[in-house]
Amino acid sequence: MAEKATETDAINQAVVERGIRDSKAKADKAHYANGQLAGQIALLKDQIKRQDRQRTELQSLLQAAAAANDEANGAHYAEELATLEADLNDNKAQADSLEQLYKQNTEIIAESLREIQRFQREFEAVKAKVAIGRSLENLSGMMKSSITELQGMMGGEMGQSMQQLRQSAASGEGQMRATLDLAKEMGSGISRQQDARKIRGAALFQEYKKKMGMVQPEAAATPSPTPAPTERQKIAEQ
Repeated sequence: MAEKATETDAINQAVVERGIRDSKAKADKAHYANGQLAGQIALLKDQIKRQDRQRTELQSLLQAAAAANDEANGAHYAEELATLEADLNDNKAQADSLEQLYKQNTEIIAESLREIQRFQREFEAVKAKVAIGRSLENLSGMMKSSITELQGMMGGEMGQSMQQLRQSAASGEGQMRATLDLAKEMGSGISRQQDARKIRGAALFQEYKKKMGMVQPEAAATPSPTPAPTERQKIAEQ
């Protein structure tokens, strides 16, 4: 699903990028055509200037013919002046119309270019968000799978091994405690045996000395009395 979504995002991005390129190409064509229109307007204005000069000349010639009462030249100049003024008026009207069209096209093209640039900036921002979102989505999937695996390890084989280690540790502690208690018990028994042996040995030693006549039974049994202190003799008085 992630690969399909990424592929869909790539397709949508390609469509938008192609649309932006096409819009820029159309704007460039429109700008080029508008430039050609501006060139035609410039030529038409030059023609209008020439026609203005020609009208001034024809007006001067017509005034001279009228002053000279020259009917032939006057009629000729008057006809040319009328034709020239009609063409001049048409050219001026056409120039004004083309000028308005040029300004309108310029505004439309400029606004279109601004829209394209705005859309392109928005597209770049959205594309960056999509990339970050996909990265976070992939990272989230990795984290979920890793956490699930860790939980499985903690609750599965790893948990069982840990429990067995705890049991082994408890068993070792119990065995050590039992050994220490046994050692204490054995030590206390040995100490009592040693004390009993010492007492028995001392009694046997006394019996041996009695048999050998080395110790009098009564003297050995009763302590000797302490001597009484001697009384001082009184000196006779004279």
